[in-house]
Amino acid sequence: MSVALIESLDHEGRGVSHVDGKAIFIEGALPGEKVEYALLRERPRYAQAEVRRVVRASAQRVVPPCAHFGSCGGCSMQHLDALAQAAAKQRMLEDALWHIGKIEPEIIHALIDGPAWGYRHRARLSVRVVPSKGGVLIGFHQKRSSHIADMQSCVVLPAQISALVPALHVLIAGLSVADRVPQIEIAVSDTATAFVFRHLLPFSARDLNALTVFADTHGVQVWLQPAGPESAARLHPQEGPGLAYTLPEFDVRMDFRPTDFTQVNVHINRLLVRRAMQLLDPRPGERIADLFCGLGNFSLPIARLGATMVGVEGSTSLVARALANAESNGLAARCEFHAADLFESTEDSLAALGPLDKLLIDPPREGAIAVVKAISAAQRPRRIVYVSCNPATLARDAAVLVHEKGYVLRGAGVANMFPHTSHVESIALFERD
Repeated sequence: MSVALIESLDHEGRGVSHVDGKAIFIEGALPGEKVEYALLRERPRYAQAEVRRVVRASAQRVVPPCAHFGSCGGCSMQHLDALAQAAAKQRMLEDALWHIGKIEPEIIHALIDGPAWGYRHRARLSVRVVPSKGGVLIGFHQKRSSHIADMQSCVVLPAQISALVPALHVLIAGLSVADRVPQIEIAVSDTATAFVFRHLLPFSARDLNALTVFADTHGVQVWLQPAGPESAARLHPQEGPGLAYTLPEFDVRMDFRPTDFTQVNVHINRLLVRRAMQLLDPRPGERIADLFCGLGNFSLPIARLGATMVGVEGSTSLVARALANAESNGLAARCEFHAADLFESTEDSLAALGPLDKLLIDPPREGAIAVVKAISAAQRPRRIVYVSCNPATLARDAAVLVHEKGYVLRGAGVANMFPHTSHVESIALFERD
């Protein structure tokens, strides 16, 4: 068995060591540890491995509370103390900014942190019928595999949702088309909880009755999704509140469908919106664009603070719901929304939005390279707040803003949106030099 001393964590939460000049990425290892490891895959310049025995443990190693940790791919860092996880993510952000963008922020913003357990208000559980493994499997995918880590509970789901996992096994096992239900999407909101059952064949009358009983017994909504996300429709109960989350600090309520994108961690989202508004500092008389605006998570607080807001989003259905949210919150007079492919942004398309004092960008993992390249001397907002879910694309885009567009990276910091995973959510502030 090979032995290694662990130097650091990589962006996937794996321990990094160097053996005979080759980088070894070791799952389950922590910085400062001495471990025995077994190779999983070897390449000329690096290798992937997993821990077989911890010879000398880190003081930051903890016992994972989840019985599925190690096989389930949902979490990768439960063996590391929660505060140490956050510090590691901050280092991942700073390393990406420096190594990819050749940039250092003037200041590091304080960590945005919250509950470490029961935080996940959105989840997509895979379902598979495997008779050789006991029947119905429900859970996240296993590490490095398309197989399902069969769960009976989940410590990152809210306790009341985790407690329903055994009931889901029973429900699915009794359906006539159990082998044609590939996933269950769960959305927990301030007003209701929805379970969306993706199904590839129609349910029988008996199936529909079982789903209705499940909804009534557990006080949840059951939705059916026969095709794409927009096909999802509520089965039961037909009456009652829709899904919504609130941003109390800004007196905003956001209505959404269970298949819409919303942040997984409602606690961190509220703090992230607060931080974004502090950095952006919207004021009456200003005109501010919110790019990749989605349902209006940042748009409506911007408008509530008095600025005129221009939201742009690629999905026409999300644009419609953002407008509806603006209207229901009494903010439509200060909001306009447009559907456009921001990955195809040009100087002309950005200029078509009109003069902009400030800009908020909240892209998916691919980042916003077309947007930042489209910023011109004529259309150069004096302040940009960039919310990122991928340090690598943030660093790439930051390099354009700083080295080509004349901005200064005033500050950057981490929001611990996904505790116990290697996912790094961050926020950065750029200002014209």
